[in-house]
Amino acid sequence: MILDGLLQFSSAQNLAQVAGTYPATNDIDLGIVGIPLSASGGGARDIGIGDDPAMKLLVLVTTTFTSGGAPTLTVNLQGAPDNGSGGEGAFTTMLIGATATLAQLVVGARLLDDDMPRPVPGQPIPRFLRLNFVIAAATTTAGNCSAFLVLDRHDLPEQSNAVLGGYPPGVVVAN
Repeated sequence: MILDGLLQFSSAQNLAQVAGTYPATNDIDLGIVGIPLSASGGGARDIGIGDDPAMKLLVLVTTTFTSGGAPTLTVNLQGAPDNGSGGEGAFTTMLIGATATLAQLVVGARLLDDDMPRPVPGQPIPRFLRLNFVIAAATTTAGNCSAFLVLDRHDLPEQSNAVLGGYPPGVVVAN
């Protein structure tokens, strides 16, 4: 897996926050220099939606979350067309991730681990992409996440000591 700073939504973003919606620190601009822009999405790069392998969204917990209550965290992907003058138009939610409980918000947990989705019906081709972190039910007192758009995830299983093992214990591979 190659992490590219130009395809990074956030790096160890602090999410120790009251319940609410918090955008990732970076929006990704898929615009191409020299192509006429338009409010209907012109100038947006094709990032291979539907390709195999497809671009993937990866959101990792980098600091375990803590709280005095029972918060949940959901990560949403949104896309927006160009507004006609090079800025962000209205954002549309394209993907809503699974809701994670406090017990699931531990270092290494993947909160969003999905292929880049197609635009939703009626949505213009997005030029801008952003993530929203939605904290619900309680305030978090600690917790960080990093988020990227990647070509290929690192999916080799890890053993309990975080060493790449290849296969979990008990799996027999005939050689």
